[in-house]
Amino acid sequence: MTETKIIVGGELQEDAGAFLDAWHRAERGERVDETVLAFESWEALAAVMTGERYRLLRHVHAHPEPSVSALARALGRQYRRVHADVAALEEAGLLDRSGGAVRVSVDKITAEIRL
Repeated sequence: MTETKIIVGGELQEDAGAFLDAWHRAERGERVDETVLAFESWEALAAVMTGERYRLLRHVHAHPEPSVSALARALGRQYRRVHADVAALEEAGLLDRSGGAVRVSVDKITAEIRL
């Protein structure tokens, strides 16, 4: 199972500490296979992970689509909006469009919200 962790908020020292921990594990020869998306604030996360984008991710996870056009038809949404959502989710590393098909690149997303 492929997992991505989303972190919202926190201090730079915490992020640097997590990076150094992964670095040291890699130096010891341990496998470090982690994907972390860090957002400065709740608003920054909400700008990327909207309700429609979450629904799109769930749909594509269950039903990979051969194209963005096919995805828009399956969701009953305008192509232009679906294309923008796919581009944003691909940039975040949550979708993959290699070969033209639209696939989810993770199986699980966990979130940590720091106060």
